[in-house]
Amino acid sequence: MLQARSIALVGASPRPGTFGQRMVEEVTRSPSRPLVHLINPRYGEIDGRRCLPSLADLPEPVDLALLAVPDGQLEPQLELAAARGDRSAVIFGNAYEPQSDQAVPLRDRLARIARDGGMQMCGAGCMGFINVSRGLRAIGYIETSPMPTGPVALVTHSGSVFSALLRARRGLRFSLAVSSGQELVTTTPAYLDYALGLPETKVLALVLEAMRDAGQLTAVLAAAADRDIPVVLLTVGGSVSGQAMVAAHSGALAAADGGWEALARAYGVHRVGDLGELADTLELFAIGRRVIPPPLVSSAVADEPGVAAEPTLGIATVHDSGLERAHTADVAEQLDVPFARISPATTELLGKLLDPGLVPTNPLDVWGTGADTRELFAASLTALAGDPAVAAVALAVDLVHELDGDRSYPLALLDATVRTDKPLAVLSNLGSAIDPEIAGLLRENGVPVLEGTRTGLLALRHLIDHGRQAALADQPGGRPAPHAAVDPDRRRRARELLARGVTGGAPLLALLGEYGIPTVAAVPAIDQAGALAAAQALGYPVVLKTDEPAITHKSDVGGVVLGLDDPDALAAAYADLADRLGRRVLVCQAAPAGPELALGLIRDPGLGPLVVVGAGGVLVELLADHAVALPPVDEALAAQLLAGLRVSRLLAGVRGAPPAALAPALRAIAGLSALALELGDDLEALDVNPLICGPSGAVAVDALAIPRSAPPAERPAGVARDH
Repeated sequence: MLQARSIALVGASPRPGTFGQRMVEEVTRSPSRPLVHLINPRYGEIDGRRCLPSLADLPEPVDLALLAVPDGQLEPQLELAAARGDRSAVIFGNAYEPQSDQAVPLRDRLARIARDGGMQMCGAGCMGFINVSRGLRAIGYIETSPMPTGPVALVTHSGSVFSALLRARRGLRFSLAVSSGQELVTTTPAYLDYALGLPETKVLALVLEAMRDAGQLTAVLAAAADRDIPVVLLTVGGSVSGQAMVAAHSGALAAADGGWEALARAYGVHRVGDLGELADTLELFAIGRRVIPPPLVSSAVADEPGVAAEPTLGIATVHDSGLERAHTADVAEQLDVPFARISPATTELLGKLLDPGLVPTNPLDVWGTGADTRELFAASLTALAGDPAVAAVALAVDLVHELDGDRSYPLALLDATVRTDKPLAVLSNLGSAIDPEIAGLLRENGVPVLEGTRTGLLALRHLIDHGRQAALADQPGGRPAPHAAVDPDRRRRARELLARGVTGGAPLLALLGEYGIPTVAAVPAIDQAGALAAAQALGYPVVLKTDEPAITHKSDVGGVVLGLDDPDALAAAYADLADRLGRRVLVCQAAPAGPELALGLIRDPGLGPLVVVGAGGVLVELLADHAVALPPVDEALAAQLLAGLRVSRLLAGVRGAPPAALAPALRAIAGLSALALELGDDLEALDVNPLICGPSGAVAVDALAIPRSAPPAERPAGVARDH
């Protein structure tokens, strides 16, 4: 499909401005010069080319059929193509079928026809593709021609994004660009797999509203990571309203954002928040240089001797405005973009360059008298680039059109590029003020021009993150093993437990203990005497909980009583619970107070089990503070998950509270990951909440398991909030 040598244009037209006319014009512009057949029963020829009435009139199958026909004609045309042995098709139309009496929707029928015929298919609802590297244009809208080959391979579900990025007035050049639409047959991973086979491809760009063929997608992302090819991803449908819009537009449900988050974390994918950040990040990766971090060294503050520590790297910026320097620093702090702490030697060197009264620091304001601007800026950029802690340097100016014709800024950047191998870029505060001629000059010479303070700083952070990921991946244990060891005996015992219908209570807590997750001691009881005997064995104080199987969220129904210090208090609490909720109870050892985490396992339809770590207890809904990862999750990755949570401040100790011991919590997260790998096919979800973390350790207080066989009505809508 992507290297078709023979193409049938069904719906070709000579009428100016029509889709069929544009399709003919674009395909015949293909530098690869494929054999083109025009198909339309209305015309005998188009612009001097013979036009046939039907695909059936072609003497042999074609590599690719472009179907520029109304939705009502898609099915018979695709059936004809499949019957002829045509190898692939592009369906531009939306494949919408109003008020059909067909049992199977049109889109599903089209997919079945193509699959049964062994055909690849781009679309429906797409704009086609341009294989720039191989010179094939399979589109029906006018795009730039000729189109120079470049390093970016783009796959997007949006035709508008497809055109916007192809026509953007910046230095983005493509090896492959695909508007894949609804992906009824051929999905994003297939295009990416092909793109990785093109030697020109150095960056993958994805703009997606649904995750299809997750298994192949993970394989492709792993291949990109192994080859150090950055993947930049923009997804939509993370909000409730966004998911509804995606479903209505593409006919596919959006992947839950947790799935995207886990996928990105596992394979070093750079997620961006909007198209501006996407474009700046792509430009920085595509036409700029890469961050090469210094070698990892043993950290003096590491928990274990010999553990490699990540190098401390940051950006450096040079400004011609004190106010804009402060503004950049403000935005960088909001976005957690680090400025490098420059060395005394660099400070001394800068001090010799600056006019009196200016402070040699990072970020750096160099504007004084305005004398010898070109050399001053070039020398300042070079000096900062020479500092070991500086990963990348940006000239943070507005790059406006200079009415006096002065070109000191771009010339200073070009001077600096030959003096250093480190990444250099322009960080513009206002995209609309950029002089396009100057920006073009810089981009042609390998200097990215980032078109906004916020998006540019985020792009620089992605650049640093990529360098750090590459450095860590090269170290022993830099990435968790793709498969962790499975304990077959433990898995068998766990499956037997789940098969007996156990979803909570003491048996589930005991199962968590087998996976290295500490839990409170818990004893079930069915009457007051049993409850009192259990408390006597455990020792007061105790916690009493309802253990009725139908009650999943105990706190919501008043089914948890804390701090029972003696038999009288326990007896009264039992009488109340038995009267309101039922006789079955769980008597639990009281856990010391401390910050609370929630650990969870959820099953993504495509990716399988995901590990979730977040703020626990009542903070689950209040903070919505969580991180999601694909298993296996080792203790090093668990530490990264915790570090990214707001609740980590509580774990560190606030207002005189002692810090929590992190090692037990990390072991518990790794244990949950082992459980996910062994029981992921058996569970729809598992909630461990709260995991109370104190100075002496971590202990799970309650848990809820939802087997995959459970009907939807029994599955909880959110994380359990039981204490």
